[in-house]
Amino acid sequence: MKGRAVIFDLDGTLLDTLQDIGEAMNTSLREHGFPEHPLDAYRYFVGEGVETLVRRALPEGQRGEALVAKLLEIMREEYGRRWHDHSLPFPGVPEMLDRLESRGLPKAVFSNKPHVFTVEMVEEMLGDWSFIAVRGILPGTPRKPDPAVALEISREIKIPPQDILFVGDSDLDMLAARAAGMFGIGVLWGFRDAAELLGAGARALMAHPRELLNFLI
Repeated sequence: MKGRAVIFDLDGTLLDTLQDIGEAMNTSLREHGFPEHPLDAYRYFVGEGVETLVRRALPEGQRGEALVAKLLEIMREEYGRRWHDHSLPFPGVPEMLDRLESRGLPKAVFSNKPHVFTVEMVEEMLGDWSFIAVRGILPGTPRKPDPAVALEISREIKIPPQDILFVGDSDLDMLAARAAGMFGIGVLWGFRDAAELLGAGARALMAHPRELLNFLI
């Protein structure tokens, strides 16, 4: 496969955001007397949007709608204060993006993170590179694994889905890639493992960002 464009997931793919997410959620839990979680546990809580993150972090039996809504509001505030405290591009990502930029290949970001945080983080931490589209979740936006946003990006950049690489670190990314008819590449430096990625239909795996160049025209 030689792709003509790349759609990237954000958290766990381009940016290592786990500590800031975990600390924001743990602070929200602590303020309400709920037990906190080890930061590594958040690898399996994230990926399906912030509301699902809150539900997973709360104890079973404490996931009523009113409490979830309250914790969701607090989590958004906490994360808004600290999303840039520790988050950084993964090693090798800047060099990979430099190479893509030099080739003039279209790049996009599609995240299940709220749109406002997605845009802010791309501008702040990935602002040295140009992305033709940056998409997070707005009210009514279908989340991955729904392929709607990926297909919208395909139409926007005028490149057919079969010529686009979809790069991510979770089963949701690989399922979205498959549903969109794109070439799903799972990254092994992110939050999930090879078994999950392959089980969700990853067409290839990468252990280092530089390996992406092998899949490009």
